[in-house]
Amino acid sequence: MKPTRGVYWGWYNRLFAFLIAAIVTVPAAADEDGFGGTYSLQFENDRIAATDRHYTHGSRLSWVSDETTDGPDWARELLEMLYPLANVRAGRIGFALGQNIYTPEDTSTTALVVEDRPYAGWLYGSVSLHAETTRQAMGQNLKVLDSVELSVGIVGPQAYGEDVQNNFHDLIGVARSNGWNNQLKNEPALALFFERKLRPDPIQFAGLEADIIPHFGGSIGNVFTLGNLGATFRIGQELDLDFGPPHIRPTLSGLAAVKREDRLGWYFFVGGEARAVLRNIFLDGNTFADSHNIRKKPFVGSFQFGLSLAYKGARLAFSHVFLTREFDTQRRTDRYGTLTLSKNF
Repeated sequence: MKPTRGVYWGWYNRLFAFLIAAIVTVPAAADEDGFGGTYSLQFENDRIAATDRHYTHGSRLSWVSDETTDGPDWARELLEMLYPLANVRAGRIGFALGQNIYTPEDTSTTALVVEDRPYAGWLYGSVSLHAETTRQAMGQNLKVLDSVELSVGIVGPQAYGEDVQNNFHDLIGVARSNGWNNQLKNEPALALFFERKLRPDPIQFAGLEADIIPHFGGSIGNVFTLGNLGATFRIGQELDLDFGPPHIRPTLSGLAAVKREDRLGWYFFVGGEARAVLRNIFLDGNTFADSHNIRKKPFVGSFQFGLSLAYKGARLAFSHVFLTREFDTQRRTDRYGTLTLSKNF
């Protein structure tokens, strides 16, 4: 006898609840063991960029441990298994809770906007592993950051995208989005992200530092299946405090951790990324049920610029992000602003 849909949902809900519990309890327990880390609050919204369409909002609360040889044995063993050739002696673990919201451009109508993307909310919890190693290349040190992140969540009404968006619009005096009855149906949402970043020694000139951090990676799952390639250019001071400002995936992102050191670090940055997309649930629609969908573009890109400031383990970063058209009938490119506050305790 095949398991019923209720059995699958019961198993999935237990897994999601376990991950949320881990996000809440593990950082506190780790801190008691002397396992410090960085807490980050990320906020992305198209209103910051004076628009109101498509990827309209993202929020994420995360914790990433300090680089350490302490911490849970299972995390260190998994790091060593994932990176056997890197001789990993230390690494980081991370947890996050986030929500993304997507809408069509015309949110005034209750009717289905056939030529635009579906309404969708995505609520998720994530666990991540990060390993940093140093290698020699062309006569200089090259810092290599490998990251793996598993996101478990839900897409659909139970992601509460409608509630969050419309209640927030009420708060700021903006018209409600009226077409949420056309949103994607409830579906378990899984995504496994993996990425490698390469940070060379910075070039020093006139009291400043500059570097270029290339990266490549991808994602597998029913949320996103894609490959990505890009780079970030930074100019400022004390660039070794982080790997660039963090953003909510799938847009290019630095590590959420920041070093807690008594020095001021700052930099301006510009970055870009190209993505080959096999699946994007927010355009392709539900995997296991009929839903609104739109024909996506297989190759998309993003460009961003901004400023990051860090001092004594606190970091404030602002970015302006531009996205190329993601589907065939899209009338205009998109943009949004991001704000991230991080603190290493």
